[in-house]
Amino acid sequence: MPAHPASRFLTRVAAATVLACSGAGVFAQAVAPTPATVRPAVDQAYTQLMAAPQIQQLLEAVKADHARATDDLKLLTEIPAPPFKEQKRAEAFLARLKALGLADAHIDAEGNVVGLRKGSGNGPKLLISAHLDTVFPEGTDVSVKERDGRLYAPGISDNTRGLAVLLSWLKVLNDNKIQTVGDLLFVGNVGEEELGNLRGMKHLFAQHKDIDGMVGLEPAPDGTVLVLGTASHRYEVNFKGPGGHSYAAFGQVPSAIHGMGRAIAKIAEVKTPTFPKTTFTVGTVGGGTSVNTIAPDAKMAVDIRSDQMGPLLETEKQILAAIDAAVVEENKRWNVDTLRVEKKLIGDRPGGRTPADSVIVEAATRANAAFGHKTLLTGASTDANVPMSLGIPAIIIGGGGKTGGFHALSEWIDLTDGWKGAQNSLVTVLGLVGVQNISAPVLEKRAAAAK
Repeated sequence: MPAHPASRFLTRVAAATVLACSGAGVFAQAVAPTPATVRPAVDQAYTQLMAAPQIQQLLEAVKADHARATDDLKLLTEIPAPPFKEQKRAEAFLARLKALGLADAHIDAEGNVVGLRKGSGNGPKLLISAHLDTVFPEGTDVSVKERDGRLYAPGISDNTRGLAVLLSWLKVLNDNKIQTVGDLLFVGNVGEEELGNLRGMKHLFAQHKDIDGMVGLEPAPDGTVLVLGTASHRYEVNFKGPGGHSYAAFGQVPSAIHGMGRAIAKIAEVKTPTFPKTTFTVGTVGGGTSVNTIAPDAKMAVDIRSDQMGPLLETEKQILAAIDAAVVEENKRWNVDTLRVEKKLIGDRPGGRTPADSVIVEAATRANAAFGHKTLLTGASTDANVPMSLGIPAIIIGGGGKTGGFHALSEWIDLTDGWKGAQNSLVTVLGLVGVQNISAPVLEKRAAAAK
């Protein structure tokens, strides 16, 4: 069992780059200083938890369940779950939730798997989640292969490991008859990857107004706590013109590709602030019909991101203006007005931040310290963006194991002692909702007006 520190003092970690891919982004450098101390109520709750024989027994059960949880991981990984086609994996995850005790679990209208484990009453409701979808298209070989102590398969760590950990938590909580004070809402959600646009989380928070906080699982290194949700807007931009023969029509019609090229050159000159970090890229381009044709069409996709909405909207404004200006210039070049452009918003991820001095962050920090880990506060674009944008306390933490190769066919996970991370994150959750006759919840119930 991990040793419990005698002091409330929690070491502030030095900034370091942590590469751990999560959905639409990566966990980046530290974005805020780790709390040097935590409030007394948080320290007391985790002191009581770690000293309780029932909790020590529960943590041993997590370790004992590791092999079975690994079997769940393999089973779920080998069920394809491309974006917008998560149904089969959702059905398998639902069946496992029901078999482990959540008889009323169901698949909601958006495709999320949702199951409520009721607390003893008068406590907060905490959403604990992992996303069902992967980035890999239909037809991808998702069979699990083992070599050199690692399991290899597309999507095995991002984020099937999180699903398997949720199932393990449910099993050990029920087997050991642990009664939380607050409610635990177990969720396997859709729409986290690519153009899923966080549709699963948006639906959940629209339908469940009584959620008081969220802890999401992603392939994050031990001690990492995501507190910043990077916002993003994505556009598909289509240039259309009459087209024509490269020789016969030269000088009479504008080229859609030339117009797009002008736009890209102008976009490349847009200046963004370094803080808050704000970025853009033209990620894909295409168009034209042949080498000797003045292109009648061209298409590009643009990604714009920022850690704050203001700079995101300002950068977006400049980029859209640059596109319009490029079309005007291409038409003027040939003294015509036949080149047109259509801009379509295809990605809209809200952003937000959970303050470093909030209870939920202090809870994760205190739990990390109990397991001997320094805490690194990071940011990325994840499911937590949605509650953060609504002002609901939310963090993303890891479920244990070393991981790599995210979004690549060579994705892998090393589960050596991976149960330790599952223990750590479970203790974080238990402190937030409280355990009957052991500790009071530290997560506050939101005001009724906010629900």
